[in-house]
Order: sequence, then structure tokens, then C-alpha cells
Amino acid sequence: MTNPIIALKGISKQFGNHVALRDIDLNVEDGEFLTLLGPSGCGKTTLLRLLSGFETPDAGHILINGRDVTHLPPEQRHIHMVFQSYALFPHMTVYQNIAFGLRCQRCPRDRIESKVMEALKRVKLTQYGHRKPHSLSGGQQQRIAVARAIVNEPLVLLLDEPLSALDYSLRKEMRIELKALQRRLGITFILVTHDQEEALSLSDRIVVMNHGSIEQIGGPRDVYEEPHNLFVTNFIGAANIFNATILVADARSLTVDIAGCRFMLNNNKEFQAGQKVNIIIRPEDIAAWGKNEIAGKQGIPGKVVEVIYKGTTVDLIVQLNNGQLISATEFFNEDDEKLEYEIEETVYITWKVGWEVILTDES
Repeated sequence: MTNPIIALKGISKQFGNHVALRDIDLNVEDGEFLTLLGPSGCGKTTLLRLLSGFETPDAGHILINGRDVTHLPPEQRHIHMVFQSYALFPHMTVYQNIAFGLRCQRCPRDRIESKVMEALKRVKLTQYGHRKPHSLSGGQQQRIAVARAIVNEPLVLLLDEPLSALDYSLRKEMRIELKALQRRLGITFILVTHDQEEALSLSDRIVVMNHGSIEQIGGPRDVYEEPHNLFVTNFIGAANIFNATILVADARSLTVDIAGCRFMLNNNKEFQAGQKVNIIIRPEDIAAWGKNEIAGKQGIPGKVVEVIYKGTTVDLIVQLNNGQLISATEFFNEDDEKLEYEIEETVYITWKVGWEVILTDES
């Protein structure tokens, strides 16, 4: 097994009475795209600043490529950061922006020339060296900021919410560019964001953080489809949560009552009868059937209270007989090209058994 490019061991950090990080252990593999995801104040930016050397931990150790850098300054860590604003010098050309760090190191002119041109080639902007940053698009500016960082051949590139200032359509476009760039460069990227869609679309692994601790680490599909607790469930995507008590349980199955309807579900975690649990079902996993369609299926009855057309999908808000509101996302397809629902229409909610996630109240 290879050694991680970064190893955090028992990292803690406190600012006054505020505990920013609590005993963080984390390994980052060489060449992966890792995202630190969480709400404001969860500790993700503090962790990034500790990695970069702008802050020092109160406890624990930071190892980069096997070397303890806990108390080393930023310039000795072989890590570079791309800031949210890109921080390009407006009075300099693209070439001069990228060459700035090399000139500060007093590199020979011919070496600067070759390294800057190679960096421009790697971000596919060789023809823009003479331009000023203001004449470039947001995506091109992002690539210039990355080129300025990689020209120094860092082991790791840190990105502090680099897409947050862009509008939605450009942000989607830049996600594709950023992931393609990371694959092309082969450098470890560590991204900080609070945008769940961004994390899911870009990352090899996601570190979900809350109140200075790590809630879950896993691939995008893992954290979305198999959340470890209710915080991860609610933070990453939308979720319907049914509170229930297990009525009957054996080694393979369990029975619960959901809104007056009994369901037999898979027992994958050795749940016992009498346990209080949360049944979690994503909106896209729920189907809503009309009275004439439900025949032969078991469904939870309710009334449509909102219909939201989104082009490729129709989102429904359904109120069950117990008053609970449920979200369902229906996709247009060859089996149902219209997806027409009326307010106050009675529908029946179903899902494929096995697609739910079951968590205890303590999770």
C-alpha cells in the first residue's frame, strides 16, 4: 500500500473559545480529487489554511509526502493555493502573472520562459500569454490561476471555493473544466466548498464536515446513497425521512409502519424489534401513482399539494394522511411522457424495496 501524499494526525485548532477542529485524522492519496464539504463554520477552511501553512494546529501533526511540516512556513511545504477571487494581478499580462513566482525565486530567464510556456500549454491557453486578465472569461481566469500555481510544480493544489463567484451556468461549465484539468495534470487537488452538487460532480472522495469534526468520508455515491447519519442525509441532497418503530425483525427482514401502512424492508444492519429508526428515501426514488395505476401495488395514500415543472422532471409535494409532506421527483420517459397531476389529486407513494436507507435515532 502506498503512503498518502498528505496525512493529518490528531489535528485540533481553537480560536478563543471556538473549537474549529477536533482531533482530525485524514489521509489524502496522491493524484486524487478530494473535497472538504460542509456548512459555513464547519472547519473546512481552517483545515485548508492549516494544510497551506497559514495557520498552525494546537495539537497533532501534518505530514506531506512523509515529511512532518506541522511548523514549516507555506513556502517550504510544496503546496499552492488557488483563492476564491483567483487573485490575478490586473496590471500584468497572463504571462507575467504566471512568471511572477519564478521571478521572485530569481530563476534564470530561459527557465522562466520554458516553465511558463509549459504551464500555459497544460491549461490550453498558449495563445493568451500577452493578454490582460480582465479580457479573459471566468473560466480562462481560473485556468490562469491554476497555471500560476502549477508552474512551481506543487505536490498538492488547494482550491478555496474557486467557483462560488460564478453564475450557475458558468459554474456548471467550470466544474467540467476543473475536473478535466485535474486529470490532465495528475496533481492532487483538495477543494473546499459548501455546494453539494459541486462536491458530487467533481470529487473522487468527499469529506463531509460539521462542527469541526468529520461526519463521513467516501466516494460521491457512498455519501449520497449510504449516508452514515441524519446530518449527512440532510446536508447532501433532498431526502424524505419517515420516523418508525420496528415491529418485527429477523436476520433478513424487518417490518415497520409508515403513515399507517406496513412495509417489509431489508434488515442489513441487524436491527431489532422495538428500535426506533429513520427510513430515508430520496425524492428521485419515489414514484407517485394515480388511483387507476396503483392496482396490485402497495402504496401510501396522499394528496398532491404542489406540482413543479422543471423541464426534464416534475417535482411533486404530496401530503400524506398523517400530515407529513413528501417530495417526489418524476422523470419524463417513454412510459409516461406527460406526467400530469392535479392539485388535491389522490396519489399513492411507492419505492423499490432496498433503495431506502435505515438509520437509528442515534445516528
